[in-house]
Amino acid sequence: MPPSTERRVAIDAARAAGRLLHAELRGSHRIQFKGLPTNLVTEMDERAEELIVGQLAAAFPDDTILAEERGAAAGRSGRRWIVDPLDGTTNYAHGVPIFSVSIALEVDRRVELGVAYDPIHDELYVAERGRGATVNEHVVVGPRAMIETGARVSDTVLHERAVIEPDAVVERSILGPGATVMRGASVRDSVLGEGAVVGGGASVREGRVQPGERVEA
Repeated sequence: MPPSTERRVAIDAARAAGRLLHAELRGSHRIQFKGLPTNLVTEMDERAEELIVGQLAAAFPDDTILAEERGAAAGRSGRRWIVDPLDGTTNYAHGVPIFSVSIALEVDRRVELGVAYDPIHDELYVAERGRGATVNEHVVVGPRAMIETGARVSDTVLHERAVIEPDAVVERSILGPGATVMRGASVRDSVLGEGAVVGGGASVREGRVQPGERVEA
């Protein structure tokens, strides 16, 4: 299924804002306070927000857009975009490279799409109702996933304690902590998290295993 227009526009806007923020991170910034001394806002919040809101409004002129700095611009479609152009302003204002851009789409008071982009690590997180979640287009699978005998999985993030059964193949993926790769299974071009157990006769090729892995004979 091709990506929805909403998904594509949100991703493009998040990436564009992220590139802007990344490029200006080491510059000097105008810092203001919103009530509390710990609640900061910079001109980069406003510039990133202007960029995102402009792209969303051009693509979806009838939608409401609720942005952190400028508030809500009302629409008549019943849909609402929620924008945090710089999540981590305090870090950003102090030159700490830990921040992200966040965009969500709400329809009938239910969030249908969420996009978060970390420009420092070029990590794009997307979740869309009915279509699951991805990290840089790698599908995210929840904890204790079972990759059954004969199955083939690629470009996937498997959370902790995944089990790769005999004759299953996992390629170009990330296996979280505590994964078990059973005898006869094959893991290729992948990263295994801490505490992975690789059974005797299993194949791990061109992979990287984090500290604490255990290989069984």
